Amino acid sequence: MKKYACEPMTAKTRKKFSMKDEHGREYKRYKHPDGTYHRQYLDDMRPMRIRDVWEISTIQSWNEKVGYPTQKPEALLERIIKASSNEGDLVADFFCGSGTTLAVAEKLGRKWIGTDLGKFAIHTTRKRMIGVQRELKQEGKPYRAFEILNLGHYERQHYVGLDPDSRHGQQVAELEKRERDFVELILSAYHAQPVTGFQNFHGKKAGRMVVVGPVNYQVDSYMIDEILLECKKRRITGVDVLGFDFEMSLAPAKQEEARDKGIDLSLRNIPREVFDKRAVERDQVVFYEVPYIEIDHSLKGDTFSIKLTDFAVFYSQDTDFIPAEDLKNKRSKVVVEKGKVIEYSKDTNGHTHHKVLTKKWTDWVDYWAVDFDYERRKSRGGDFIFENEWQSFRTKRDRSLELETPFVEFGKDRRERTVAVKVVDIFGNDTMTKRKIWRGS
Repeated sequence: MKKYACEPMTAKTRKKFSMKDEHGREYKRYKHPDGTYHRQYLDDMRPMRIRDVWEISTIQSWNEKVGYPTQKPEALLERIIKASSNEGDLVADFFCGSGTTLAVAEKLGRKWIGTDLGKFAIHTTRKRMIGVQRELKQEGKPYRAFEILNLGHYERQHYVGLDPDSRHGQQVAELEKRERDFVELILSAYHAQPVTGFQNFHGKKAGRMVVVGPVNYQVDSYMIDEILLECKKRRITGVDVLGFDFEMSLAPAKQEEARDKGIDLSLRNIPREVFDKRAVERDQVVFYEVPYIEIDHSLKGDTFSIKLTDFAVFYSQDTDFIPAEDLKNKRSKVVVEKGKVIEYSKDTNGHTHHKVLTKKWTDWVDYWAVDFDYERRKSRGGDFIFENEWQSFRTKRDRSLELETPFVEFGKDRRERTVAVKVVDIFGNDTMTKRKIWRGS
């Protein structure tokens, strides 16, 4: 018999074969025109040759919908993955969007890799994969842990990548030029004036000094100490430090230390949009202040729990928004003003209304996760790997958020644990802190 690709049997068709004979064969009964009843066995059905038109319905289930504009039905990806891979194979989606490919691959027992440029896409995918894990766990099926890797340094490679074949002197001169170009780019996007004659300061804005952090490594406590030392020596009372990455726990610890010395220290993230010429020209680049997390812990015998007690953010768009001019009737717009998220709307009569969406600190938290033993495993690059051992997050249907974890054991012969807590805010930005907890402390 010639083998050929066949259409998969739908659940609706299979459901009709609900009866079984004494041998366990599934069948359905149908009435013949002469009035007699006959059996049609499921395994006797001739398979349909696969066609080049796939009849797959749109997303119907609310459990599947995640609100992503280009989301595809899981049934479509299930058919593609089953046809092109076997269990245990690796499936990759380099524009993963809402994570449909990854979710289906996990359910089908495939390994997977997903990448996306969009921060919102990664955040949506992360929450979706946690949901898949919970679903598989409830069904008693195996699932794998996953990690989020930030590989977004490629935008900066122009400023750090050098020609390995050039001479050492040429490399040094080229690197110095690129560093100057980088500082000029950041100062321009931040609307700061360049300054000279300082050890740490690169610019000045609105009476405050500006420091541009390194392009290829994080701003650490040693760098902040040097900045505060020069501030005290020069009698500078306000400084903005701009950086791509900041050492954990710099905020609020170093900010409080600076405040005790009479210095207002602001730590601000350099956004990826600084490398977008159009965004800079349109004044759409926003340097958000670095949020900080406050946590507490409780002890009960040989167990402990973690509680999220505060999450401070200082977002502002630094732009004037006039909803009466910008909005059309029956339209709305969400903006950030003076550290608050506000929804402006205009009714059918042209009257403008506004509603504050972030009334308390928990309103800024979309997702938070805990690694109860953070320093147990390192990546190939030498950094510790954060694992989502417990998490709480909001969904469209459930906006509640748990603020305390269940109690977990220290472990046999373990006197201390290093716990890491990661918070993802409503804009998809990650912030992490860690704490060492001692048994019986």
